[in-house]
Parts: sequence; C-alpha cells; structure tokens
Amino acid sequence: MQKFIQDLITINRYQATDLLAVLRAVQTQYHYIPKAAIEQIATLMAIPRTQVIGVIEFYSFFHLTPRGQYELLISDSITDHMLGKHEMTAYIEEVLQVKLGEVRTDGLVSFDNTSCTGLCDQGPAALINGYALPHLTPPKIDQIADLINQKRPLDEWPQELFEVKDNVLKTGILLDHSLQPGEALHSSFKRGLKETLKELDISGLRGRGGAGFKTATKWQFCAEEQAAERIVVCNADEGEPGTFKDRVLLNSHAHQVFEGMTLCAAIIGAQQGFLYLRGEYLHLYDKLNAILNERRQLSLLGSNIIGSDFNFDIEICLGAGAYICGEESALIESLEGKMGVPRNRPPYPVTHGYLGKPTVVNNVETYMATATIAVNGGEWFAAVGTEKSKGTKILSICGDCDKPGIYEVAFGITIQSIVDECGAHDVLGIQIGGPSGTFISNTEFARKIAFEDLATGGSFIIFNNTRNILDIVNNFTHFFAHESCGFCTPCRVGTSLLKNQLDKIVNGHGSAGDVVALEELCQLVKTQSHCGLGQTAANPILTTLERYPELYQAQLKKISYEPGFDLDAALETARRLANRDDAAAHLTQVEEG
Repeated sequence: MQKFIQDLITINRYQATDLLAVLRAVQTQYHYIPKAAIEQIATLMAIPRTQVIGVIEFYSFFHLTPRGQYELLISDSITDHMLGKHEMTAYIEEVLQVKLGEVRTDGLVSFDNTSCTGLCDQGPAALINGYALPHLTPPKIDQIADLINQKRPLDEWPQELFEVKDNVLKTGILLDHSLQPGEALHSSFKRGLKETLKELDISGLRGRGGAGFKTATKWQFCAEEQAAERIVVCNADEGEPGTFKDRVLLNSHAHQVFEGMTLCAAIIGAQQGFLYLRGEYLHLYDKLNAILNERRQLSLLGSNIIGSDFNFDIEICLGAGAYICGEESALIESLEGKMGVPRNRPPYPVTHGYLGKPTVVNNVETYMATATIAVNGGEWFAAVGTEKSKGTKILSICGDCDKPGIYEVAFGITIQSIVDECGAHDVLGIQIGGPSGTFISNTEFARKIAFEDLATGGSFIIFNNTRNILDIVNNFTHFFAHESCGFCTPCRVGTSLLKNQLDKIVNGHGSAGDVVALEELCQLVKTQSHCGLGQTAANPILTTLERYPELYQAQLKKISYEPGFDLDAALETARRLANRDDAAAHLTQVEEG
C-alpha cells in the first residue's frame, strides 16, 4: 500500500488539488480508503488529516469501511422506480444473496442505492465499480451474478452489458451541424477573436445549465479582469435526475465541446482548462482522454495551437458522487481537492474562481453551441427561438412516453408539441428542470420552453395518470435531504424536516396542522438556505401543493372536533407565534384536543 500511494501521489505531483484523483484511485484499488492510507496521503500531500477525512465523508463514492470487490449501486431516481427498480432490487438481493445497504459475508460484493446514474432513458440502471449497467432485467442480473461469483474482472465481461445508447430522436441547428476538428478555431482566428466575441453577443446565447446568464457577457467580464492567469471550466456534472443530454453530447460531440472551451480560452486569455466530469460517467473518461490526445496531435491543444502563439490544454477531473458539485462554486471547490461546499457570492468565479483566478464556468451544451456559432455566425443562431431565448434547447425526455431520449427543440415550443412528439399519452403532469424545477399539470401544456416562461437545464420527466404525485414528491424530497452538503442549517436540518414531515403525511399520519407546518417549513428552507440546492429543495412540494391541494388533504387523518371548536382560529394562533417550537407545541395541543 505504501508504494502504491507513494507512486500515485508522485504521478499527481504532490498537489492538494489532485486529492480527489488520489482518493478515487485508492478507493478503486482497495474498495475503501484505509486509515493507513489517510495518514500517508495527508503527510505526502502536506494537508491536514481531518481535511482528507472530511473529503472522504463528503462524497458518496468514497468509503471509510470496506465495500465489496464488486460494488453494485442501483439508481434510486424516480424514473428507475417507474421502470421496475424495486422489482430489480428484490431480484438482485435474491440471486446475489446480499441485502440492499450491506456487504456480502464473503466480502465479494456489496449492494446499495445511488441517487441517479444519468441513464434515466435506459433504466432501471446501476453502476458496477463505477461503470454503467443500463436496462437491468432478470436475465441480465443472472449474467452479472454469475460473472461476480466467478470473480471475472470487468474487462472480461461481455461489452453488451455496458452498452449505453445516445437515443437522439430529434435534431436541430446544433445536432445537425457536425464540425470538423479545428473548424471553429480557424474561423475565429480568421475573423478575429474580438469579432467572434461580438458574434456570440449577437447570437444571444445564454448559459444552457439553467441559470441563463448571457455567455458573451460572462466571457467579456473574465477577459477584462487584470490577472496573470485565467481558467476555463466545463461543468459536466449533470446530477439533476432526469437529465442526460451532456452524457450524449460528450459521447458523440466531444470535439465540438472541447473546441468551444478552446475558443473561450483564446478569447479570455486562458492557458488551462478543466472538464469536471460527473463520477457516474466514468465510462466516458478514457474515450474523452483519447479525444484530447487526438486534438493535441492535431495542434488543436497544447503549444502553438493552429500555428499561432496561443497555448492551452484541458484536464479531465472526475467527480465522486455529489449532486451539489453541479453548482459552479461547489464544482470549483471540488476541483481544488476540497469538499464541494458552495462559496459565498460575491465574489463570482469570473473574478475569483479556481485558486482565486478569474474563471469561466459554462455547461457542456453552451460550449458546443459557441463552437457552432463561431462557424455559422450570430445572426444564424439568433434567427431561431424567441426574442429573449435565442436558439435551441436540448432536452432529456424520459418517463411515461413511447420515445424517451434526446430532443433538440427551438425555444418557444409548447409543452403540448413536445408531449405529442415523444409519444406521451394520458399525461398527469411533467417535471420540468428536474426536482429543483417546476411540476406542471396537464392543464398547462400551452406553456412554452423559454427563459421567459419555463426555463430548464434540460430535464423533462413525464408522468401519466397511473402515477401517484405524492410518491414522486416523496422521492424528490428524499433526494434533496440525501444530497444536502450540510454547510448551512436551513438546508441541512430543513431538508431532513421536510422529508420527515412529508413522510408523516404520505403515510396517513398527518393532520391539517401538518400541511400548514409543511408549507411554512418550505418557505423557510427556500428563503434562508445558502445556495441553490436548499433554495429549490422545497419546489417539488410547493409546486404540487399549489396544483393538487386535494391530494395532500386526502392523506390527512380524519379528525372529529367538539361542537364549537374553531380549527381556523387555532391554526392562526400557531402562525402568529414567533417561535417555531412554540407553534409546534400549540399545534400538538390542538391535535390532542
């Protein structure tokens, strides 16, 4: 172990920023991170032992206690539930003789949940030692169990077990225009970098990660910073359940994504770039590194790019299972080898980002779009979409529809048009933007995908009338409680309280006061939390409570009141109490009375 870790840290240059890479390698080698390894890592990398332990405990893919030689993680996303996750879980427990959340007695295999695998169109899905296993079925599970029991290395397993499909079902101006490697860079250098930035401004391109900040403005801000070094970061940590478009773009259009990053670097004056790849996309890691090497050989990365004096290179950093790292400042903290805790803002990354340097952070789809705009021009892109939402949006559509997959649609398209195109029938509602987004009912299908109406990072989950809305909300609420980084009390405690309060109502043990308390707690978590996770964690409850209050009421206990008892007055008294504990005590007295 000592030699393994010594060699590992030597390869990683003794840099504290490479702590995640070191821990991933140790986890892979030993199936947990031993105490002796922690001590050696802390000493060699000159960082506190407590920091190493903190990072291990923060990320769900790291463990302080042994896991199986084969670590099997099944997705707990709502889309996997809809496709038979519970049945597959029971079958896995039976054939592998291991309970969910446990390690088999011989230490060969462990089995547990993971929040989402990014395979929402191909579930129920799982990961085996980090590699994707889509479309689980009993025969496939039988095959996997046999391979595990034979102790066959993963590289000897049949490749069809790991086959992940793109499922691109509708293309538009981005997916229809494949660029040749270097085409965007040659066009930009010929036009001029300042003129290319103007073209991006004309295009009206806004960030495709969900927030929608204007891309040209962000790049301009960073370029104007007085600094010796600037950094380009691609956020490929799409952890929002229901989102998988970035997986497809990186699998089939990585050259364009890397070209967009390189174009950004040329415009802002950066020499270092990072692709932060979510840990669940380990199956893309080697392929993406091979593409980077190909680009270096083509003089599209490295020194003197396309014969100029421009130098820039890209490094891929793998996450380790933390949804919060999709938030740009948490992602930067993770890149620096730390826990992915969101920073206070301001300052913003464009002025103080990676290691305090001006940093541009954009989404995979955004960088792909910039490369295409550099070739075809800003007006070409702006001709599609709406006045405030230019161009197209790539959607990940899954759930109750005949044709789940990737759809590129023009901004301004109605929800009804999307429903018709993907073959959805008898629709109850749609979760747009993932759990942190908005649940809309089937009466709202005239609404449009656009920043001025329904903005989304790309997740589009469809539910038909056989689904129970409270089951959906419960899954999302448990997801947020699990994924809270724990930094701030309103989110750490609030998401747990939301989960418990909703469980009480869903299980039929709630009363009218519990719904009032639930809504008030939602507002508290939403307004007082430190970052976007806590600020949106209550959205599944609030958006469905607004649309389906009768469903919540139907779950409440039937309580008979004494003649003359005024429930409304009792609840108003609770609302007026300044102290939440006093209000809770009052409601308890009301319920008992």
